[in-house]
Amino acid sequence: MSDYILSCCSTVDLSPEHLQARDIHYICFHYFLDEKEYIDDLGQSMPLDQFYKAMADGAMTKTAQVNISEYLDYFTPFLEQGKDIVHLTLSSGISGTYNSAMNAAAIARERFPERKIYIVDSLAASSGYGLLMDALADKRDEGLSAEALAAWAQDNRLRLHHWFFSTDLTFFVRGGRISKAAGVFGGVLNICPLMNVDNLGRLIPREKIRTKKKVIRAIVDKMEALADGGLDYSGKCYISNSACIEDAREVAALVEQRFPKLQGKVLINSIGTTIGAHTGPGTVALFFWGAKREN
Repeated sequence: MSDYILSCCSTVDLSPEHLQARDIHYICFHYFLDEKEYIDDLGQSMPLDQFYKAMADGAMTKTAQVNISEYLDYFTPFLEQGKDIVHLTLSSGISGTYNSAMNAAAIARERFPERKIYIVDSLAASSGYGLLMDALADKRDEGLSAEALAAWAQDNRLRLHHWFFSTDLTFFVRGGRISKAAGVFGGVLNICPLMNVDNLGRLIPREKIRTKKKVIRAIVDKMEALADGGLDYSGKCYISNSACIEDAREVAALVEQRFPKLQGKVLINSIGTTIGAHTGPGTVALFFWGAKREN
């Protein structure tokens, strides 16, 4: 047994079973549907199909990050058990939760001066964040110390690529990521914007591509151009989707066809309620390891 715990936020968008199997602990964000508060607990208290149906039916959504007090309550039992902590947060380019975790860790260190707490900004989101956590679980199982694992995460987090597209711009417009005029124009022309997460962990629109068929090819082309080894890529590949599983399966099939050396099948996950509250239904995201992300 390691003398530390590996931890993340529920925004990794992996299943509870996956996290339990990999011995990865997590703390939950919050979200609101029409002002009623829920816990982002990976779809356990509210099935994700129900959540996305509510959005499609017009429910208003907003999210709340984990606050300092919640982090402190979460960290304390592990520290009381004599465990150190390696915790990765959702990207600081998307959320302020990194600062909350850092502040909570500072208080916890005063209470438990013999313990070590490492907080790392993942600069990642959704199942890209999840793919990073999965790699960290591998490194932990290989015997890396808490300090070495935190350093590895810091050094390698920008090698994790996030590319995604949406076939429904409604919620990108509502959240201010796309202008209302661009949303109307995009809908008329059947534009599916291709976006990624940049080196500061921010969601950035990159290309405007007409038709879903073309954007599916384009997102896999990005993987070919950027993945370690190109078409010889032999790492893992994750996909997440918001209530558009057939689109996700089409991307996965194309990836598996084009990259025959993949480590296992493409793992398709659901975009959880925190990220999904901003994307809405109709988003597919592709995650893989490659060269260091640049601006």
